[in-house]
Amino acid sequence: MLNDDLDNSQSIAPAGIAFSQACENNKQPILEVLQQELQDSIHVLEVGSGTGQHSVYFAPRLTHLTWQTSDMFVNHATINAWHADYPAPNLYAPLTFDVSCNSVPVNEVADAPYDAVFTANTLHIMSWSLVAKLFQLVGDMLPLNGKFIVYGPFNENGSYSSASNRQFDHSLRQRDANSGIRHLEDVIDLANTHHLTLSKRYEMPSNNQILVFEKLY
Repeated sequence: MLNDDLDNSQSIAPAGIAFSQACENNKQPILEVLQQELQDSIHVLEVGSGTGQHSVYFAPRLTHLTWQTSDMFVNHATINAWHADYPAPNLYAPLTFDVSCNSVPVNEVADAPYDAVFTANTLHIMSWSLVAKLFQLVGDMLPLNGKFIVYGPFNENGSYSSASNRQFDHSLRQRDANSGIRHLEDVIDLANTHHLTLSKRYEMPSNNQILVFEKLY
Protein backbone atom coordinates (compact mmCIF):
# COMPACT_ATOMS: atom_id res chain seq x y z
CA MET A 1 0.00 0.00 0.00
CA LEU A 2 1.72 3.15 -1.23
CA ASN A 3 1.07 6.53 0.28
CA ASP A 4 0.31 8.15 -3.09
CA ASP A 5 -2.40 10.50 -1.87
CA LEU A 6 -0.74 13.10 0.32
CA ASP A 7 -4.08 14.80 0.89
CA ASN A 8 -5.39 11.73 2.70
CA SER A 9 -4.54 12.46 6.32
CA GLN A 10 -5.90 9.22 7.78
CA SER A 11 -3.21 6.56 8.23
CA ILE A 12 -4.10 2.88 8.30
CA ALA A 13 -1.83 0.64 10.36
CA PRO A 14 -0.22 -2.37 8.67
CA ALA A 15 -1.97 -5.59 9.68
CA GLY A 16 -1.07 -6.62 13.20
CA ILE A 17 1.26 -3.65 13.72
CA ALA A 18 1.10 -1.10 16.55
CA PHE A 19 -0.88 2.07 15.98
CA SER A 20 -0.65 5.25 18.06
CA GLN A 21 -3.77 7.40 18.16
CA ALA A 22 -1.72 10.24 19.64
CA CYS A 23 0.53 10.23 16.56
CA GLU A 24 -2.52 10.26 14.33
CA ASN A 25 -4.00 13.20 16.22
CA ASN A 26 -0.91 15.42 16.39
CA LYS A 27 0.89 14.72 13.09
CA GLN A 28 -0.62 17.59 11.07
CA PRO A 29 -0.06 20.35 13.69
CA ILE A 30 3.52 19.13 14.17
CA LEU A 31 4.09 19.02 10.41
CA GLU A 32 3.00 22.65 10.05
CA VAL A 33 5.73 23.67 12.52
CA LEU A 34 8.35 21.47 10.88
CA GLN A 35 7.57 22.96 7.49
CA GLN A 36 8.53 26.34 8.95
CA GLU A 37 11.47 25.30 11.08
CA LEU A 38 13.16 22.83 8.73
CA GLN A 39 13.10 24.90 5.55
CA ASP A 40 16.89 25.12 5.51
CA SER A 41 17.67 21.68 6.94
CA ILE A 42 19.10 18.81 4.89
CA HIS A 43 19.59 15.79 7.18
CA VAL A 44 17.16 15.23 10.07
CA LEU A 45 17.55 12.58 12.76
CA GLU A 46 14.35 11.52 14.51
CA VAL A 47 15.06 10.24 18.02
CA GLY A 48 12.55 7.76 19.39
CA SER A 49 10.59 7.06 16.21
CA GLY A 50 8.22 4.77 18.12
CA THR A 51 5.68 3.20 15.78
CA GLY A 52 7.10 5.08 12.78
CA GLN A 53 3.82 6.87 12.08
CA HIS A 54 5.30 10.35 12.30
CA SER A 55 8.12 9.48 9.92
CA VAL A 56 5.86 8.16 7.16
CA TYR A 57 3.72 11.30 7.37
CA PHE A 58 6.50 13.86 7.59
CA ALA A 59 9.04 12.56 5.07
CA PRO A 60 6.91 12.74 1.90
CA ARG A 61 5.80 16.23 2.88
CA LEU A 62 9.36 17.46 3.53
CA THR A 63 10.89 16.27 0.29
CA HIS A 64 13.85 18.66 0.42
CA LEU A 65 15.46 16.76 3.30
CA THR A 66 16.35 13.23 4.42
CA TRP A 67 14.44 11.79 7.37
CA GLN A 68 16.48 9.28 9.37
CA THR A 69 14.51 7.29 11.95
CA SER A 70 16.07 5.83 15.09
CA ASP A 71 14.98 3.93 18.18
CA MET A 72 15.79 1.01 20.41
CA PHE A 73 16.17 -2.15 18.33
CA VAL A 74 13.02 -3.69 19.84
CA ASN A 75 10.93 -1.07 17.96
CA HIS A 76 12.55 -1.51 14.54
CA ALA A 77 10.14 -4.17 13.24
CA THR A 78 7.15 -1.88 13.77
CA ILE A 79 8.88 1.11 12.17
CA ASN A 80 9.96 -0.99 9.19
CA ALA A 81 6.41 -2.28 8.74
CA TRP A 82 5.05 1.25 8.55
CA HIS A 83 7.83 2.18 6.10
CA ALA A 84 6.98 -0.81 3.91
CA ASP A 85 3.36 0.31 3.63
CA TYR A 86 4.15 4.02 3.29
CA PRO A 87 7.52 4.29 1.53
CA ALA A 88 9.17 7.57 0.57
CA PRO A 89 12.48 8.11 -1.25
CA ASN A 90 13.80 10.40 1.50
CA LEU A 91 12.74 8.13 4.41
CA TYR A 92 15.35 5.82 5.91
CA ALA A 93 15.13 2.62 7.95
CA PRO A 94 15.69 2.98 11.68
CA LEU A 95 19.15 3.07 13.18
CA THR A 96 19.67 1.66 16.66
CA PHE A 97 19.93 4.43 19.22
CA ASP A 98 20.10 3.94 22.96
CA VAL A 99 20.28 7.33 24.67
CA SER A 100 22.56 5.89 27.34
CA CYS A 101 25.30 5.33 24.74
CA ASN A 102 28.14 7.75 24.01
CA SER A 103 27.15 8.98 20.55
CA VAL A 104 24.23 9.42 18.18
CA PRO A 105 24.02 6.94 15.28
CA VAL A 106 26.19 7.88 12.31
CA ASN A 107 24.48 9.44 9.31
CA GLU A 108 24.60 6.62 6.76
CA VAL A 109 22.83 8.61 4.05
CA ALA A 110 25.58 11.12 3.44
CA ASP A 111 29.04 11.95 4.67
CA ALA A 112 27.66 14.90 6.60
CA PRO A 113 26.35 15.61 10.09
CA TYR A 114 22.67 15.85 10.86
CA ASP A 115 21.74 19.51 10.90
CA ALA A 116 18.49 18.96 12.80
CA VAL A 117 17.15 16.53 15.39
CA PHE A 118 13.46 15.94 16.09
CA THR A 119 11.92 14.04 18.98
CA ALA A 120 8.31 13.68 20.09
CA ASN A 121 6.92 12.48 23.41
CA THR A 122 10.23 11.14 24.69
CA LEU A 123 11.44 13.42 27.50
CA HIS A 124 8.67 12.38 29.87
CA ILE A 125 9.25 8.64 29.41
CA MET A 126 13.00 8.83 30.13
CA SER A 127 14.72 9.38 33.43
CA TRP A 128 16.07 12.90 33.96
CA SER A 129 19.62 11.56 33.70
CA LEU A 130 18.83 10.23 30.22
CA VAL A 131 17.18 13.51 29.24
CA ALA A 132 20.44 15.21 30.24
CA LYS A 133 22.41 12.66 28.22
CA LEU A 134 20.25 13.27 25.15
CA PHE A 135 20.83 17.03 25.30
CA GLN A 136 24.55 16.45 25.74
CA LEU A 137 24.73 14.16 22.70
CA VAL A 138 22.65 16.45 20.51
CA GLY A 139 24.53 19.56 21.63
CA ASP A 140 27.87 17.92 20.88
CA MET A 141 26.78 16.58 17.50
CA LEU A 142 24.86 19.44 15.91
CA PRO A 143 26.76 21.93 13.75
CA LEU A 144 26.49 25.66 14.33
CA ASN A 145 22.90 26.82 13.64
CA GLY A 146 21.62 23.25 13.87
CA LYS A 147 18.20 22.74 15.46
CA PHE A 148 16.86 20.42 18.15
CA ILE A 149 13.05 20.31 17.94
CA VAL A 150 11.22 18.78 20.90
CA TYR A 151 7.49 18.02 21.09
CA GLY A 152 5.61 17.06 24.22
CA PRO A 153 3.93 18.28 27.42
CA PHE A 154 5.79 20.53 29.86
CA ASN A 155 5.10 22.01 33.26
CA GLU A 156 5.70 25.72 33.71
CA ASN A 157 6.26 27.90 36.79
CA GLY A 158 6.06 24.76 38.90
CA SER A 159 2.53 23.94 37.77
CA TYR A 160 0.78 21.55 35.41
CA SER A 161 -0.66 23.15 32.29
CA SER A 162 -3.91 21.20 32.64
CA ALA A 163 -5.75 18.67 34.76
CA SER A 164 -5.22 16.08 32.03
CA ASN A 165 -1.46 16.62 32.18
CA ARG A 166 -1.57 16.19 35.96
CA GLN A 167 -3.35 12.85 35.51
CA PHE A 168 -0.93 11.83 32.76
CA ASP A 169 2.07 12.65 34.94
CA HIS A 170 0.62 10.60 37.79
CA SER A 171 0.16 7.59 35.49
CA LEU A 172 3.72 7.95 34.18
CA ARG A 173 5.21 8.01 37.67
CA GLN A 174 3.13 5.03 38.77
CA ARG A 175 4.66 3.04 35.92
CA ASP A 176 8.19 4.40 36.38
CA ALA A 177 9.11 6.73 39.24
CA ASN A 178 11.98 8.19 37.16
CA SER A 179 9.69 9.36 34.36
CA GLY A 180 7.26 12.28 34.34
CA ILE A 181 6.42 15.57 32.67
CA ARG A 182 9.45 17.84 32.73
CA HIS A 183 9.58 21.44 33.90
CA LEU A 184 10.10 23.86 31.04
CA GLU A 185 12.60 25.94 32.99
CA ASP A 186 14.73 22.87 33.80
CA VAL A 187 14.80 21.82 30.16
CA ILE A 188 15.83 25.29 29.01
CA ASP A 189 18.59 25.45 31.62
CA LEU A 190 19.80 22.00 30.59
CA ALA A 191 19.85 23.00 26.93
CA ASN A 192 21.87 26.11 27.69
CA THR A 193 24.61 24.04 29.30
CA HIS A 194 25.02 22.22 25.98
CA HIS A 195 25.15 25.29 23.71
CA LEU A 196 21.47 25.02 22.75
CA THR A 197 19.34 28.16 22.98
CA LEU A 198 15.55 28.24 22.92
CA SER A 199 14.68 30.20 19.77
CA LYS A 200 10.99 29.42 19.24
CA ARG A 201 8.15 28.01 21.24
CA TYR A 202 4.84 26.82 19.82
CA GLU A 203 1.67 26.08 21.75
CA MET A 204 0.19 22.86 20.39
CA PRO A 205 -3.16 21.05 20.76
CA SER A 206 -3.94 18.91 23.81
CA ASN A 207 -1.71 20.95 26.15
CA ASN A 208 1.54 20.14 24.34
CA GLN A 209 4.32 22.39 23.10
CA ILE A 210 7.09 22.40 20.54
CA LEU A 211 10.41 23.81 21.72
CA VAL A 212 12.96 24.76 19.08
CA PHE A 213 16.54 24.95 20.30
CA GLU A 214 19.37 26.25 18.11
CA LYS A 215 23.08 25.79 18.46
CA LEU A 216 24.18 29.40 18.24
CA TYR A 217 27.68 29.18 19.74
